[in-house]
Formats: sequence, C-alpha cells, structure tokens
Amino acid sequence: MSQTSADSDAAFCAGLVREHDFDRYASTLFVGPEIRRALLSLYAFNVEVTRIRDLVTQPLPGEVRQQWWRDTLTGHEHGGVEGNPVAAELLHTVERYALPIERLTRLVDEHQFDLYNDPMPTMAALDGHLGDTRGTLFALAAQIIAPPFADADHLAHHAGIALGVMQVIASLPRDAAHRQLYVPLDLLSQHGVGQEEIFAGKPTPAILALLADLRVQARQHLDHTMELAREAPPAVRPALLPLALVRRDLMWAERRNDDPFQPHPRSRLATLWTLWRAARTASYRGR
Repeated sequence: MSQTSADSDAAFCAGLVREHDFDRYASTLFVGPEIRRALLSLYAFNVEVTRIRDLVTQPLPGEVRQQWWRDTLTGHEHGGVEGNPVAAELLHTVERYALPIERLTRLVDEHQFDLYNDPMPTMAALDGHLGDTRGTLFALAAQIIAPPFADADHLAHHAGIALGVMQVIASLPRDAAHRQLYVPLDLLSQHGVGQEEIFAGKPTPAILALLADLRVQARQHLDHTMELAREAPPAVRPALLPLALVRRDLMWAERRNDDPFQPHPRSRLATLWTLWRAARTASYRGR
C-alpha cells in the first residue's frame, strides 16, 4: 500500500469517527499522531459495526455485513480490503499492536442484538453486552496506548458498563421510536413499567425512577473504575478520557429533570472543554 493511500484511509477513518462518534473522536486529540491514528481506526471500525443497524431494513442484510467483518478479521475475506479504508486501517492497527482478533469478532457478535427487536432480558445480560462492546473498546484502546498492566480488563469492563448505561439512557428517544428496548426487562418489572409504556415515550414517575436506578448503577461502575484507575499506569489515562463525559452527564442528570424521551445533545464545544479539563487535571478520576 502506498503512503498516499494509507494517509487517505487514515483521513477517512478520522472523518467517519468525527461525524458519527464525536466523543471518542475528541478524546483522541490528546494523544500523539501515531496513537491517534490507531485509535481512530479502532473507533471507525466500531462506527461501521454499530451503524449497520441504521443501514438495513431487515436483519438478514445486517447479518451479511457483520459476517463480512468476521471474515475480514479472521483472514477469510477473499476479495481483500483494498476498497475498504476502515478495514485496511484496522488490520494495520491489529498487526502493529497485536490486538486480539477474538475480542473484535466478539464485539461484532454482540451487535447482532441490534438487528432484532428482542428486548434486553436482564441487567446481567446488559452488563455482559456492554462489557463486550464498550468495554472491549476501552480494553483495546488501553492496549494501544500503554503497556499491559494488572486489572486492565477488569477496569475496561466496568468503564464500558458505566459509559454504556449512560448511552442506553441517552438513546432512549430513538430506541423507543424504533420499539427497541435496551433497558432490561427485569428492571422494568421491578418498577412496574411495561414495554408499551416505554414505547409510548411519556415520562411517567415510574419510568423516571427506573432511569434514576440505572444512573445509580452507572455511577457505581464509574466509581469502581476510578478505584482501579488509581492503580493503573499514568500512560493509560487518555484511554479513559470518555469517562469524563460520563461523570459530567451524571452530574447534569442529578441537577435537572429533563424529559428522557427528548434528545438532549451536548454541544461539541462542551465536549471538547470537558475532555480538555480532564486531560489536564485527571478530573475524570474524581480528583
């Protein structure tokens, strides 16, 4: 591959992440160019896998796209990856940083859930799903940025759940409109909330209490992550920067009583400011 082609692939990945996952894009602005390029290839792959849900109208075409990624990662894609800049960049990153293929394919497998309208059955199932998706991204980002360290996977798992639970809450308007349910059924049952109440998109007191309960769990996972992070090498800190946004969103939710079925997007400037402060002060670690 020529240098021009490689640079073009890297630029494509950066643009894709900037457009579809600005939080993670912004978090890469605080590392060196080579590390940033590797992280962006990982995050671009995640964008490609997660947005399959939006690009298909039936599950089968989505499964075909997911299978292409599995084949590409395991070396069974006969057509090569020259026409796919994300795949080309990702495989370069996998080789350079010895990223485990099985974790990437597991991430693809977990997103098969997105293609169907089956509800998330239990909180334990949601934890596992978030650990194998968001947690995997934290783990692989840490592997790219820093040498291996004890409890890295444990830290990444809890970080992924903290971030993922807040994303479940943030995506409630969209998911309810699509009649897709990531809020676990056992939690709904505990609060006496039916699926149709969620799909109706009206913030009843029971639904608000349910979401408050979810935020408590997100904070518990965030606090546990921070305890583990204090023992982690300082070099891994940039991989944890997105947690500053989790902490901020939790603080905002505790101060405000917004309708959870109305989108509340952050401004990009606010995201950059939060991450800049966290990068300078390690405030994402609660210090």
